[in-house]
Amino acid sequence: MSGHGLHTHPPHEEAAHPATEPGSHAENRHSLGQWVAIFTAILAAFGAIVSYQGTYLMNEVLLYKNEAVLKKANATDQWNYYQAVSTKLHLMELAVTLAPAKAGHFESKIAKYKAQKGSIQRAAEALEKQSEQANTESARLNRPHNDMEIAMIFLQIAISLASITALTRRTWLFGIGMLSAAGGVALWGIAMLLM
Repeated sequence: MSGHGLHTHPPHEEAAHPATEPGSHAENRHSLGQWVAIFTAILAAFGAIVSYQGTYLMNEVLLYKNEAVLKKANATDQWNYYQAVSTKLHLMELAVTLAPAKAGHFESKIAKYKAQKGSIQRAAEALEKQSEQANTESARLNRPHNDMEIAMIFLQIAISLASITALTRRTWLFGIGMLSAAGGVALWGIAMLLM
């Protein structure tokens, strides 16, 4: 308003000017706010990566666990078949004992069932071994997955502490948040080495 050469500022502009002067307390708060915002953005991006890797790893754990269950079920089927063939073999051996005159007819079936039992047993044992291998791989991958889950917890704590820092302007909270973030990054690194 320069009607007489005098210029006045509205009250909100006057309150804003001291906050932007170099060295003012408000500038330091703004600087801390910027650091907190950058820190939070970096952690959020890193957390998204850790979360994706953890989800991918969990899918692998479940895939191997399902494979172990499937192979175990197939092995059980083979052992049931083995029992059925074994029962037939015993019946043929009993038939030879009860009707020795027809032993020639039963001997060919006995030889057939003995051969079948051997191949069925080898198939069942191979399936059990595959089940154990899949179970072992599932357990091996579950360890780094757990580390990634804990790393995510540390990252989320760090983000929460950064948010509280932005509200309270307590820089020591920001330091604890950085330590929590460092712990999360360290656990993620360990998990990556174990994969």
